[in-house]
Amino acid sequence: MKIPFQKYQATGNDFVMIDNRSNQYAFSKPQIEKICDRRFGVGADGLMLIEKHPTLDFNLVYYNSDGSQSLCGNGSRAAVMMAATLGLLKNKTAFNAYDGAHDAELLPSGIVRLKMNPVETVKKMGDQWFMNTGSPHFLQFVADVKNYPVVTEGRKIRDSDSFKPGGTNVNFIELLGNNTIFVRTYERGVEDETYSCGTGVTAAALAASFRGYASPVKVLVKGGELAVEFKTGQAGTFHEIFLIGPAKMVFEGTLEL
Repeated sequence: MKIPFQKYQATGNDFVMIDNRSNQYAFSKPQIEKICDRRFGVGADGLMLIEKHPTLDFNLVYYNSDGSQSLCGNGSRAAVMMAATLGLLKNKTAFNAYDGAHDAELLPSGIVRLKMNPVETVKKMGDQWFMNTGSPHFLQFVADVKNYPVVTEGRKIRDSDSFKPGGTNVNFIELLGNNTIFVRTYERGVEDETYSCGTGVTAAALAASFRGYASPVKVLVKGGELAVEFKTGQAGTFHEIFLIGPAKMVFEGTLEL
């Protein structure tokens, strides 16, 4: 079976994206793993399908490279960009994702402003934090994050008893000057460090607010730069959260399964 696809990257988080509005494609876990494999497939952090939705502009189905599902913030921004090329939106859109409906706006120069769902529960764990921004995230502040052993330490936390059975994404955050943070993420479902994680960046910016950082927080990642806007509510809750950053098509082609 030959399947047309497009490859997108959003601050280094990369995705195979398929127009499935005809509803002709369905993929098994082994097929998803093969497509995302960087030696035997196209290679990506995840696979996304853009499908029809009865009331919104489109439905986004996202799979991590291991076949599991979650919300992907960077993937959602890439999906908005692809949906625009398909004529599904102009400047603004409303679409459905893993955790429900999202609004987004396509800004000049390939920047997407994605509205995230409110965060109603934040758990303090000693000097660390845990919250769900569409996917679960553990957040730890460290010094010199560029040289931190993200994969080794992230894997330990991801598989620890505190987060069984589903596990968690793990983010390491360095507080910089000028309302800026640097974030590196061990991503559940990819089981490795990714160059960027949208839901992780969002969670990191919210956690930084407990250290005095204010909206919008500038976020540096290995794959580039993003920003997170938010408003705070009572008891450490957050609403009106926006993930802002670039997304770009890298190439298109046909894959064969």
